[in-house]
Amino acid sequence: MRFAIATVDGYLGVFTAFVHAGWTPVKLFTVPIRNEFGNQQAVIAFAEQNKAAIQLSRMNEHDLQRLRDDGCEILIVASYDWKIPDWQPYLKYAINFHSSPLPEGRGPYPSHRAILENRDHWAVACHKITSDLDSGSILAIENFPLRSDECHESLSLKIQMAGRKLAVRVAGQFTQLWENAVPQEAGSYWQKTKMAERIIDLNQPVEAVRRHVRPFGATGSFVLLGGAWLLVKRAVGWTEPHDIIPGTVVHVYNRCIVSAVPDGYIGFLEIEMASPQILAEALGDHPTH
Repeated sequence: MRFAIATVDGYLGVFTAFVHAGWTPVKLFTVPIRNEFGNQQAVIAFAEQNKAAIQLSRMNEHDLQRLRDDGCEILIVASYDWKIPDWQPYLKYAINFHSSPLPEGRGPYPSHRAILENRDHWAVACHKITSDLDSGSILAIENFPLRSDECHESLSLKIQMAGRKLAVRVAGQFTQLWENAVPQEAGSYWQKTKMAERIIDLNQPVEAVRRHVRPFGATGSFVLLGGAWLLVKRAVGWTEPHDIIPGTVVHVYNRCIVSAVPDGYIGFLEIEMASPQILAEALGDHPTH
C-alpha cells in the first residue's frame, strides 16, 4: 500500500514498521528542527533512503490532493504539531498513533500527567482520524506497565517501543483492523501542561517534589533557589527530620544544590540558569528574584 506519514524522530519505529511490512512511502510530513528535543534528522534520512518526498511546512488540502494524484491510499500520523485537514475527499484511509490508552488521555501530550498521577500502566493507541481530535474508532492498542519511579525519558522510550510494536501489528492486519475498529466511548481530554505547572513547590514533601520533577525530565522544571530561578532536569531526594525552613539551600557541591523541604531534602543534580524567555512564560507576573 502506498502511504504518506506525518511524524517525528521519536516515532521513527512506526515509519520503519510500515516500510518493512512492504508498504511504499510516498511522502514524509514533519516539522522544522527546533531544539535538541525536536531533531527530525532520522525520519528525514529514512524518507530520503526510501525516495519519499519531504515537507517541513504545514500540511494543507492541496497536499492531500497531490497525494491522491500520486496514488497514495493512506495517511499515517504519529506525533504531528498541526491539525490534519479533512482527508476523506482525497484518501481512502487515515490513522493516528496516539500516546495514551484511549479514550482516556486525548490531547497533545498526555505523558506528563500519566506520571504526575502515578499511573501503573499506559498505552499507545491506533485510531481512525476524524474531525474530533483523538476520538476516532480504535484499530488496536498496545499496553505496557509503568513503574512507580517512571520519568519523562523512560516513558518516552516505552511509548516509542510500544508504537513500533503496534505499527507492526497494524501494518500486517490493516484491512481487518480498519473494518473491525471499535468506536470510542466517552473519554477525557487532557490539556497540554502549561509552563506555570512546571514550577517546583519546595513546601511539598520529598515524594511530591520528586514526582513533580520526573514527568518533565530533560525538558526541565523550574525552582527558585538562593534568589535565582533554575531549570532542573534531574533531582534526588530523601526524608530526614530537621527544623530548617523549606526552600533553604543547605549544601552545594560542584553543580549540585541541596534544598530543604518539610520532611527532608531534595538534591538538584542537573541544573542550569533558566532562560529569560522560558521563565517569562512560566512565571507570568511573578517576580524572578
